[in-house]
Amino acid sequence: MQYDFDHTIERRGTHATKWDVAPNELPMWIADMDFPTAPEIIDAIGQRAAHGIYGYTDVPEAWYEAIVGWWERRHSFHMEKDWLVFSTGVVPTISSVVRKLTTPGENILTMTPVYDIFFHSIENNGRKALECPLSYQAGEYRIDWGDLERKLADPQTSLMLLCNPHNPVGSVWDRQTLARIGELCWEHHVTVLSDEIHCDLTDPGFSYTPFAAASEQCLQNSITCIAPTKAFNLAGLQTSAVAAANPVLRHKVWRALNTDEVAEPNCFAAEAAVAAFTKGDAWLDALRAYLAENKRQAQAFLRCELPQIRPVLSHGTYLLWLDCGAVTSRSDDLARLIREKTGLRLSAGSAYRGNGNQFLRMNLACPRSRMFDGLARLKKGICAYRV
Repeated sequence: MQYDFDHTIERRGTHATKWDVAPNELPMWIADMDFPTAPEIIDAIGQRAAHGIYGYTDVPEAWYEAIVGWWERRHSFHMEKDWLVFSTGVVPTISSVVRKLTTPGENILTMTPVYDIFFHSIENNGRKALECPLSYQAGEYRIDWGDLERKLADPQTSLMLLCNPHNPVGSVWDRQTLARIGELCWEHHVTVLSDEIHCDLTDPGFSYTPFAAASEQCLQNSITCIAPTKAFNLAGLQTSAVAAANPVLRHKVWRALNTDEVAEPNCFAAEAAVAAFTKGDAWLDALRAYLAENKRQAQAFLRCELPQIRPVLSHGTYLLWLDCGAVTSRSDDLARLIREKTGLRLSAGSAYRGNGNQFLRMNLACPRSRMFDGLARLKKGICAYRV
């Protein structure tokens, strides 16, 4: 089946968070896509909606089977049904786990720059966000192993939030890297909570390794957040899963989610996930190819038209992490001016901490014509900023 990702759909007037902007503005910030989801998912939701009764809903057996089957088929990782717990979202899960597994004042380690909501889940709950900045050299990010081990060794560090693949820098951590993280966390008694929501959005030819698959230590000392929401554009349905092989950790997760009342699906959440993970392969493969071409063409545009803005090479997510260090070290000011002058809304890298002050994050999950509109606005804004 052929899928049309070039068709532009109007999202204004649908209460979309991303598109709650002025008529002349173009939002390319928040990480959802401007594509309709897979037809198979639309059909499944339509069939459920046609029933007309939307009462309290249990998690069906098909939900467990779909997730186990997808990770086996797509990622060569076998999960047991009993490892899985439903959650309404990755962010609620992170906040619940933070409250359950740590106490106020303890350190929760993150490798920065990283997804900004991590800091909300940590600091809003009275914990300390302990940064381990990624090393940035020659346009690439690497882990500073010495700094990571020192901070894991701090007795106050009790949890590590891992982003795999890493938002916003796009790194797809390999098995050896993940196993080394797992070894250090095991040695220093630090539990790993791995956010793997972007795992299905790697470039064609590149695959991700689940943290829990990297070693036995990783498997037994981790909690993994997974969801169809990023890959299939389903964030508004509030559907995700938590996987934990260790029965003690799994029980704590189950108690935390139920205590916080985020462990029950709405009547569409499981239906959409089952359709995605049983019928979404072809659509997702076509999407990944389209997104990879978007990234390739955006990078070519920047090389020719804005050589002072350097995109970080990545093979994960649909986000472009733009090094603006030749222009400014105040990405919040730059993002504000670009929006004022051109209507283009991007994410200021400062929100992601680390060295984010010199970066902007640009969402390329949109029809190509819209992407080029955004790139033209970016050029106009950068030129205005330099004057």
